[in-house]
Amino acid sequence: MFQLVQAAAFEQVIKKSRFLANAVPVSTEEEAKAAIAAHGQADANHNCWAWRIGTAYRFSDDGEPSGTAGKPILAAIDGQSLDHVVVIVTRWFGGILLGSGGLVRAYGGTAAACLRAAPLMEVKPTVIGVAKLDFSDLARVKAKLLGVPDLAIAEEQFTTTGADIVLRVPEAETDTVSRLISDLTSGRAELKLED
Repeated sequence: MFQLVQAAAFEQVIKKSRFLANAVPVSTEEEAKAAIAAHGQADANHNCWAWRIGTAYRFSDDGEPSGTAGKPILAAIDGQSLDHVVVIVTRWFGGILLGSGGLVRAYGGTAAACLRAAPLMEVKPTVIGVAKLDFSDLARVKAKLLGVPDLAIAEEQFTTTGADIVLRVPEAETDTVSRLISDLTSGRAELKLED
């Protein structure tokens, strides 16, 4: 999965119609709605859009024939394996009808070109886990955990005997991290994954 590093834009003219795509990173549906409102052009004929946040998604043809704008924009998002993004493609009609196939290619193509040019970062799926560590194990375990690529210590809560550390663990590394914690503490501590 990938996410946008920052907003991006791309513009092209197809048979005298002007198409402008704006791609914006978002975390929530409310942010997506705000981006759509901010990037919609009042003087344009159509402001079509699509967004994906995890498994949730929405799209709109904004007056274009059904299935010719929003779905192709969403297909461009999914084709780039993007998440947490909204793409708004605005059209100023140039007087030449494009037909259904032409609209699908224009909206999907403009969105795809915008996303291909955008700076992206890879996002690896993570899980949250907790390890309850004694003071005698804490420094050694933390030092070894920080050597695990893409692992992050999200929180540390001290207790009377040690600390509970909350970890953001890459899904692919859960077994390795679990074994590491158990081995370094001689079985006194274990990684408990949150549901």
